[in-house]
Amino acid sequence: MIYVIRHGQTDLNKTRKMQGRMGLPLNEHGIEQAKVLRGKLQCIPFDIVFSSPQERAVQTADLVTGSKVVVDERLDVYDLGEADKLPIEKVKMVGPLPDSTVYQGVEDPNKFVARVFSFMKELEMLCEKQKLNNILIAGHRCTTGCIGAYFKGIPKDGNVMKYSSDTGDYKTYRF
Repeated sequence: MIYVIRHGQTDLNKTRKMQGRMGLPLNEHGIEQAKVLRGKLQCIPFDIVFSSPQERAVQTADLVTGSKVVVDERLDVYDLGEADKLPIEKVKMVGPLPDSTVYQGVEDPNKFVARVFSFMKELEMLCEKQKLNNILIAGHRCTTGCIGAYFKGIPKDGNVMKYSSDTGDYKTYRF
């Protein structure tokens, strides 16, 4: 079983600001969310734990499992470029993403999906080869949504984030 968790709350989540690669660590509420999640998943023997390199995701994975966390750059949050840390209501969007014609450095959504799917394909082969049963992946709204799209398909509107869970929550999938 693949357990895909979204990191707990940070102050940027709380104040409704865009949070990308310049994000913050978990706040007190986020730490409590991770502890609650630990209680829900404490009986699961995880064979391996993966995380985005962002501190908030690593913190969540560590608090939930207490296991060694393997960081993979392909699980990194979508790069928001110049829109990072701006108030959500003030950001000019194209669908669910900041407008790359307004904000420099915004990641190409197709490249984002390709990197997350690359990780998932490699993980699928690893699970087959090593007979892994329970895997935990800690990420972000975008990465957890993209992992959901790996299993369910890309939605017609392209918004993979509809497959994400709330902060401090999880979804499960099987290869």
